[in-house]
Amino acid sequence: MDKHTISERFNYKFSITKRWLLLLVGAVAPLAIFGLVMFAAPSDNSSKAFEPTPRRVPQFDLSNTTVDEGEIRAGGPPKDGIPALTHPKMILGSKATSLEVDDRIIGVVVDNEPRAYPLAILNYHEIVNDTAANVPIAVTYCPLCDSVAVFDRRTPLGVREFGVSGLLYNSNVLMFDRGGLPESLWSQVKNEGISGPGAGKKLATIPCELTTWNAWKLQHPDTLVLSRDTGAVRDYTINPYEKYFSNQQLMFPVTSIDGNFPNKERVLGVWVGEEYRAYPESRFPLDQNQITDKIGDKTLTISFDRNSKSMRVVSADEGISWMYSFWFAWRAMHPETTIFGGTTIQSQ
Repeated sequence: MDKHTISERFNYKFSITKRWLLLLVGAVAPLAIFGLVMFAAPSDNSSKAFEPTPRRVPQFDLSNTTVDEGEIRAGGPPKDGIPALTHPKMILGSKATSLEVDDRIIGVVVDNEPRAYPLAILNYHEIVNDTAANVPIAVTYCPLCDSVAVFDRRTPLGVREFGVSGLLYNSNVLMFDRGGLPESLWSQVKNEGISGPGAGKKLATIPCELTTWNAWKLQHPDTLVLSRDTGAVRDYTINPYEKYFSNQQLMFPVTSIDGNFPNKERVLGVWVGEEYRAYPESRFPLDQNQITDKIGDKTLTISFDRNSKSMRVVSADEGISWMYSFWFAWRAMHPETTIFGGTTIQSQ
């Protein structure tokens, strides 16, 4: 992975000057080390003095990977180069004065305890290891896929803390579990382990919402909010993925592209067992903001707020799970998915 791809992946909006300023204050320390290696002259003073030195890909046990190992790609930052948060500081919603009404957040309620996690912070950390109402949870966000899922950290391997591996599969974050020997890689949108002891094992999801701060606090005025006091040197007022979101181009290849919808159309991905269905926001009828559907013998109702452009599961039978994602990522991870409205899948 060359230095240009790295800068696009981690500092998409920054100029070269701003990027090196962040390096100097320690915001991206691993990449600073990479830069020193890249421009260091070898002892023999040969002509290779300024040739890039490939970064070593983080080592994980891939002996039993459930996906094509060749499709696992380095995303730029190394293992833990994007630092997941653990035991985060939460504040009262009334104290979250830095949040604007239209700021996007991940909302979750566990045992009547509401919590909000701003994407402005998750852009730089991607995973928050938290505990809500004594339930260990992992709030996850992949900016490349605009994908949101909240997992129960009580995995089939025991309670785990998750970190960002620095690797991608189908342009989607691969998490790794700390405390496992060897460590396993887990796909967020695929919702399961893909290597190590966790290979093929599912993660249990916890109901969540991807919505705006205003919509969430109206529903949950007593909510807690993830504080910007994370202990990391980051400017959470800057969205490094703003340009990426402005077009349909992908930064990394995926195994399958489907032309039914734009790559970055937002969908609610729902599943029951091994049956998957996508609910694209463009499929909501103009004359209504709520639909009811059945997957197998399970029923759910979804609402769509056109002002905030957010979908919400209003009610769902037990056994229904869901997450949010761009269409391209959901389709690549779940090629067997159906689409609300009955569209036939067409692969390219």
